[in-house]
Formats: sequence, C-alpha cells, structure tokens
Amino acid sequence: MANKRYSCIGLYNPKSPENVGAVMRAAGCYGAASVFYTGTRYERARDFVTDTKRIYMDIPLIGIDDLQKIIPLGCTPVAVELVEGARPLPQYTHPDRAIYIFGPEDGSLNKEIRAWCEDVIYIPTQGCMNLAATVNVVLYDRMAKGNNTKSGPKF
Repeated sequence: MANKRYSCIGLYNPKSPENVGAVMRAAGCYGAASVFYTGTRYERARDFVTDTKRIYMDIPLIGIDDLQKIIPLGCTPVAVELVEGARPLPQYTHPDRAIYIFGPEDGSLNKEIRAWCEDVIYIPTQGCMNLAATVNVVLYDRMAKGNNTKSGPKF
C-alpha cells in the first residue's frame, strides 16, 4: 500500500541562502519531499551558502514564480503565519498530504496567498522565530503527532 502521508515546503521570497540552507536541512530531517521557493533574493546569493548535509542531492529545491501553481495533487496548502484567525499549532490536526507555505523572515505572507491556503496556522511564542526555526517546529509537530492526521487514529 502506498504511503498516504506526504509533505513539502513552499517558501515565499526567502531572505537569504542561510535561511534556505537551514530549511533544506529541516526538510531532510523530517522527510519533506521537496522545497519550492519564489523571489530573487535567494537566487542572487545561493552560491555562497554552505549545505553541510548536502540535502539538495536528495530533496529537490525548485525556484518557481507562483507557489499556488505547484501544489502537489491532493495536498492541502497550509499557510504558516501569525495573523488573526490562524489556528494554534498545538491544536492543529495536520492533513495527510500538505504543502506548508512560509513567508520571508523579514516579512509576511500576503492576504492573496493566505486566501488560497485551506488552513492558516501559527506557532504560539512570546516573540518571532526565524524561518528555519519555524519550519523545524512545524515539521517536528507533524512528525510527533504521527498518525494523528485527518485519516489516522486520534490520541
């Protein structure tokens, strides 16, 4: 039987190659299938980043123009953003198949992106986390909850 669980990451205009490199490492640690990114800031500086785990050899890192156009079949787009109406991560039940959309470290996901995402979640903290830390926490939460997905058993 094929594995129903699948996740990937969408980065909206990431700020730096260090951020993207750390996101790639998180993707490798937690089994994300691919990482997509928009914008030009990463492209201009990507040759200067060090990827000590060489995750790019195993997980595709793909530059695109529009994250909405690459949503994998059957995936629920989930925006990760601290905005009114977002659901707190500790109470969130992850979809079996998801693409998690993250904004830049020095900005936010705009309303247009949040509008096409089926869920909007946030991590309750006392301050802002950087992009890589946010990706790590969301993917860890997904892994830690295990079968606690929409089609799996509940705790």
